[in-house]
Amino acid sequence: MDSIRAEELIAHVDKFAGKKIAIIGDLMLDRYIWGTVARISPEAPVPVVEVESESDSFGGAANVANNIHSLGAMAIPLGVIGRDTAGNRLLELARRSGFPTDGIIVEDGRPTTTKIRVIAHNQHVVRVDRERKDDIAPETAEKLLQFLKSLLPELDAIVLEDYNKGLLTQYLVRETIALARERDICITVDPKFHHFFDYQHVTVFKPNRKETEEALGMKFGDLADIREAAQKLKKRLQCQNVLITLGEQGMLLLADDHRFHTIPTRARKVHDVSGAGDTVIGTLTTALAAGAPILEASILANYAAGVVVGEVGAVPITPEKLIDTIRFYTAGARP
Repeated sequence: MDSIRAEELIAHVDKFAGKKIAIIGDLMLDRYIWGTVARISPEAPVPVVEVESESDSFGGAANVANNIHSLGAMAIPLGVIGRDTAGNRLLELARRSGFPTDGIIVEDGRPTTTKIRVIAHNQHVVRVDRERKDDIAPETAEKLLQFLKSLLPELDAIVLEDYNKGLLTQYLVRETIALARERDICITVDPKFHHFFDYQHVTVFKPNRKETEEALGMKFGDLADIREAAQKLKKRLQCQNVLITLGEQGMLLLADDHRFHTIPTRARKVHDVSGAGDTVIGTLTTALAAGAPILEASILANYAAGVVVGEVGAVPITPEKLIDTIRFYTAGARP
C-alpha cells in the first residue's frame, strides 16, 4: 500500500467517465422526515418531532447506482418496484438523474421497498420499513435476465446488491454470474445472509464483518480470525478476491494473488453510516471497470466511504470529493 502514490489513485478516478455498469438488486426509496425535538409526548415516553421538511432519495441498489452515476460512470439499475406511489417516486428520481429505467420492472402485489427515517438534530429517531421479502415471481426474474442479456455487449461490470428483499433469487444469481463469466465481465457482490454461498466464481465478494461472522458461525477476536474467515470464503466461493469491510477498523482484502492487505479507515468524522456500504461497492466496481488493480480499487472505495459517513443520509460520492480526500490524507506522504 505504501508504494501506491496519490497521483496513481487519482489517475484511475479520471477514467471513470463512460464506463457502463449494471446494478442488479433490491431497489429502495429512502424517505427522510427532518425536524426538531423540544418536548416529550404526554402519551408515552417518546420524543415529539416537529417536522420541518421531508425529502426522498435512492436506497439499496438504487443508491449503489446513484453513487456510480455520481462518479461519472453510466449506471443501469435492474430491479423491482410496486405499482404504488413510492414506486412512481423512485422512477421519477431515476429519470430525473438520467438513469435508464427499462430494467426497473413493476410487479403487481409487491410494494416498493421504502425506508422512512425520522431525523431530529442530525440524529436518527426512528425508522419505519415497508417491504416484502419473498422471492420475486419467476416471470419477473426472466424479464430481468432478458434485459441483462441485451446489455452484455456494452457492459464493463455488474454489481449484485443483495438486501434480502427477494430480488436476488438463487436462480437469478447463478444465471447472472454465468452470463458474466461467459463474457469475462467483472462482477462484484455485496451479499446478505440468504444465498450467501450462492455467489460462486465472482470477481470480488464484499461482505461486512457481521455478515461474515453470521455466515461462518465465527466471532472475530483479532486480525488473525478475520484473515482465516477471508481464506474460508475465498476457498468456499472460489472467488478471485474477498474484501471484508470492518467499520472503524477499515477493510481487509484477500487478493487473487493470495496476499492480505489491511486498509485503515479514512473517515475524518462520522455522522451517519447508512449508505456507506453502497458507496464502497459502487466505487470499488467503478474503479475495477476503469482498469484499477484490486488493491487500488479497494483503497479508492475506502476513501469514498470515509467521505460519505461524514454526511447525514445516504449522500453519493463525487470524483471531486474523492480526489480531495485522497489529497488530504496523502499531502506530504504516501497513502
